[in-house]
Amino acid sequence: MATKGGAVVQLNQATDYAFRVVLYLAGLPSGTVESGVRIAECQNIPLRFFQKITRSLSAAGLIKSYRGVEGGFALAKPAGEITLYDVITAMEGPLGIHRCLADRKACNRHCGDDCPVHQALAGIQDRLAADLLRVTFAALAAKTK
Repeated sequence: MATKGGAVVQLNQATDYAFRVVLYLAGLPSGTVESGVRIAECQNIPLRFFQKITRSLSAAGLIKSYRGVEGGFALAKPAGEITLYDVITAMEGPLGIHRCLADRKACNRHCGDDCPVHQALAGIQDRLAADLLRVTFAALAAKTK
């Protein structure tokens, strides 16, 4: 969504790649371990990014990595339990559309909940989080088949 001045609020490229990794794994039979090279090739993800992404997704408990000749990656839990919100927060950190929502001291007016802009943005952020939590990778994988 572009604004009048051209500013865009958007997720970074690593998050887009992370969506691709989780969606790819969600489309495989449960428990399937797929090689990292195969995933990266199929999803057109540079290997250097793939390694960074899989570390973040593993640390968040969304995927598991397996070492060895038969190694690779698999979902750490059912695709129906992994949401867009989970992947975004694994890659980007806590959801925050404005700094004053995460840290009240960031506002130099120090008005907190009395600020109508703060109140509006807090509601928008809550609805965005709720919407992202409703979209599971099982549902997304079902749409790709």
